[in-house]
Amino acid sequence: MTDPAAPDRTRRLCLALAPGLLLPGLFLTSSARPAVAAGTPLIGFDELYSAFSPLGLTFSDKVIALTGEKVRIRGFMAPPLKAESDFFVLTAIPMALCPFCSTDTDWPDNIVVVYLDRSQTFVQPNRTIEVTGRLDRGSWVDPETGFVSQLRLRDARYRTV
Repeated sequence: MTDPAAPDRTRRLCLALAPGLLLPGLFLTSSARPAVAAGTPLIGFDELYSAFSPLGLTFSDKVIALTGEKVRIRGFMAPPLKAESDFFVLTAIPMALCPFCSTDTDWPDNIVVVYLDRSQTFVQPNRTIEVTGRLDRGSWVDPETGFVSQLRLRDARYRTV
């Protein structure tokens, strides 16, 4: 049995969506899911390092091979240090401690610093996100903040998953 009001609801829905079809960018928010380039490798936190040594962490063969390439990583956004920022810390699990309080030898193996290519609205730290950006590795001191990092995603964007 069909619903006699169904065509009227469909027409109203089409009319309500019509402005969005004419101006699709008008309704996009930071949670909009941009297309991910086909073939962009996904790296897990368990694939970042291969071993610990007296000098600290050793990068995995996968990280070494993908350095400079566009990659995807899923995790959680650590609470940002300030409301307006062009970077944040991606963690394997929700985190409340400051990861930048560590030295190179104490560097946690479950975080990646993310430098955004544009401003995005930060999300709650308990929401899973997927970040896409260019992988950069090696000890680096941010000249603006003085923070030290071992792994970074540059020119990055993220979406909730």
